[in-house]
Amino acid sequence: MKLTVDFSNAIGKIKAMHAVGQPPFFGMNFSYFHYLTEAHIPYARLHDVGGAYGGSVFVDIPNLFRDFDADENDPASYDFAFTDVLLSELTKAGVKPYFRLGVTIENYPHIRAYRIYPPKDAAKWARICEHVIRHYNEGWANGFAYGIEYWEIWNEPDSKTERGSMMWLGTEEEYYRLYAVTAKHLKKCFGDRIKVGGFASCGFYALTDTNAKRALESGNTEGLSDYEKNIIYFKKYFEDFLLYIKKENAPIDFFSWHSYDPVGNTLIHQAYVEKTLADAGYGDIEIHLNEWNTHHSVKEMGTAAAAASSAAMMCAMQDTKMAVMNFYDARLGLSDYCGLFDPRWRRPFVTYDAFLAFGTLYALGTEVELQGAGDGLYAVAATDGKDRAILLANIGEEREISLPLDGNYYAYAACDDTRMKSAALDLSCFKMKKDTVVFLSTKALAIPE
Repeated sequence: MKLTVDFSNAIGKIKAMHAVGQPPFFGMNFSYFHYLTEAHIPYARLHDVGGAYGGSVFVDIPNLFRDFDADENDPASYDFAFTDVLLSELTKAGVKPYFRLGVTIENYPHIRAYRIYPPKDAAKWARICEHVIRHYNEGWANGFAYGIEYWEIWNEPDSKTERGSMMWLGTEEEYYRLYAVTAKHLKKCFGDRIKVGGFASCGFYALTDTNAKRALESGNTEGLSDYEKNIIYFKKYFEDFLLYIKKENAPIDFFSWHSYDPVGNTLIHQAYVEKTLADAGYGDIEIHLNEWNTHHSVKEMGTAAAAASSAAMMCAMQDTKMAVMNFYDARLGLSDYCGLFDPRWRRPFVTYDAFLAFGTLYALGTEVELQGAGDGLYAVAATDGKDRAILLANIGEEREISLPLDGNYYAYAACDDTRMKSAALDLSCFKMKKDTVVFLSTKALAIPE
């Protein structure tokens, strides 16, 4: 397979495909944020940072405004203390907060639910959110001027599982109204100084699930499992949401959704999102995949397959209309989803190295033409006019690659479940095994331990 790169042909900017959710800290120890800095991580989405059932201190609206009956105009009604520290540490690390206005997931609503009911007064909830934004962007209540751009209204209100909804114990209409009321109010207050969106859809698995896809095509849902019915519901929820906000003339700057499927399926889902938004008159808004993880199990964490698939996802989405992606997640934890850091030694997995490599492209800034990839090989090249770099991710079968380049390049490879390291590659012809990442750069790559 012959690849060609034209570093003189700029085709766009490298986008924020390597942002994360839930940054790596525990307790009040933020010393691991240097890993985010070194990988040029642009955003950390602040959903689920509260811990089980919202914890007690971070980010969630019930943590910031503890008594819903209090005066939302009074600074004394708010408790920003711990969230102030978190956002300060992120800012010092050069990472922009991506702020989810809502609550942490409650995984066991069948036992008891606490905070996932609709706010009893949508207009007041919107005003509370307004003051949170004023605190972090306009200095209100001894606050800050962070200029936080993205403000997301709730998370996965469409969630349905065998245990019931883990994010929203209300009707579709109640969420749509909360979104519309809040978005209108926040845009009236702040205009284009912020971007408002949602709704962090559970995803569009029905498009690639055999039985659900057949049911969508035939209109017959008889005999489907609860899971298959739920994923069809996710799709309908999205389409009905667009109809509602169109009717209500509610503003939306970005649409966010989630995928825990492989790269190929997620590309199909992305194409559907792009078309559906365009058909509804929202073709110009940003699209965010702000939860994704292709290998979310303990056995797969830290494997070459996870690293290569993550690199492939970032490369693949770079050339769609995707604007921001947030990997779920970057915690230092024991969850199946904590795919960047080994919780035993608190050191990066090889998957982190894929983010480090893409972050180098992001820092260079300009994407250039690269031709010849395909059939499971994904690639992106970038330059800043001086330095150059190329990221290759092979999730297909082993193949021989020819990539003739002018000048001298440092070569790095990650395969066989080991961290990325220097590699001696003959660029005129070298082999890439399945589940391998190769990174080439005119500047040496510092790989943090």
